Amino acid sequence: MLEGSEAYSGFAVADMAKAKRFYGETLGLSLTDSSEFGLMNLHIPGGRDVLIYPSRDHVPASFTILNFPVPDINAAVDELKRRGVTFERYEGFEQDAKGVFRGGGPLIAWFKDPSGNVLSVLQEG
Repeated sequence: MLEGSEAYSGFAVADMAKAKRFYGETLGLSLTDSSEFGLMNLHIPGGRDVLIYPSRDHVPASFTILNFPVPDINAAVDELKRRGVTFERYEGFEQDAKGVFRGGGPLIAWFKDPSGNVLSVLQEG
């Protein structure tokens, strides 16, 4: 029934203006407004669009909602910090001074958007 469907993902934010500044300016991603419904499409390089929508009663997810693969995690973390991004630290994950977890699996560092949604940059391989 859904085999031919082109599914897409979406997530809620508490403040669309703050989200637009964060995703568009801080992260440097392309966005398209849908002013008719108050929504935004986040254009992920090499992937599908992700719908961003407002939620008056927004509660951020307790898990990572978007992962951004990068060729060099150190350079990505340094650049994001330069742009004002703060990296998260989680109990049970030994993270280095930059906030990068290097304890097995992909090298990964987590950060949050203005609504508290968890995002990551990760270096695979």
